[in-house]
Amino acid sequence: MNITGNTVFIPGATSGIGLGLALRLHAGGNAVIVGGRRTALLDRIRTEHPGIGAVTIDTTDPASIIAARDDLAVRYPELDTLITMAGIMELEDLRDPASLDVAERTVTVNLLGPIRLINAFLPGLLARPAATVMTVSSGLAYVPLPATPTYNATKAAVHSYTESLRVQLTGSSVQVIELVPPATRTALMNQRNSEMAMPLEDFLDEVMTLLEAGPEAEQILVERVKWQRNAVAEGRYADVLGVLSGRYRS
Repeated sequence: MNITGNTVFIPGATSGIGLGLALRLHAGGNAVIVGGRRTALLDRIRTEHPGIGAVTIDTTDPASIIAARDDLAVRYPELDTLITMAGIMELEDLRDPASLDVAERTVTVNLLGPIRLINAFLPGLLARPAATVMTVSSGLAYVPLPATPTYNATKAAVHSYTESLRVQLTGSSVQVIELVPPATRTALMNQRNSEMAMPLEDFLDEVMTLLEAGPEAEQILVERVKWQRNAVAEGRYADVLGVLSGRYRS
């Protein structure tokens, strides 16, 4: 992925990593469109960051995805990059029957959302001379946080789906990249001030450096996430799982 000269759509970019990445890409010479459900928040982002576009989209609603795609096809016909950022993360006690509601909500947002987005936007991306799909998994795709079982499962599924997508698109004009964040200081799980999480700006700095240095990269792995990403290969899985098992334990 070249980090300049693109037209980039990031659904789920109204806060956290998504918004941070949108601002970095915009500053780097890309046309950027952020997507989200709350129109007032999108308007505020456009006001505070002139030049960034916005579209209302609910990634849990297939009709909303199609409407956003059709809108962007008119307003941004050169759209060539999709970053499937939207996601939620909630604690689950699997002994509690109510946990099923959390699980179903998480699967709908974190797994069905990216699949539906890619399905809707891929034909247009394939028509471009060069294009990119970036999915967003997690270090927890590789070693789970037991307190958030469905979140981990959806991110493992996103990783697997991304691998298959990349193989199926071999020889096409579309590059497939998996962004693999570690715990990062965002609103997700109220980690804004967590000492266990990576500062957001540090994460964004490293991501942009990696994208610039490796335009053909298949995965974007900041150093901090390799503790999880490489745990199996380095024989540390049980130790890492033990550390994660102690987090958010009631």
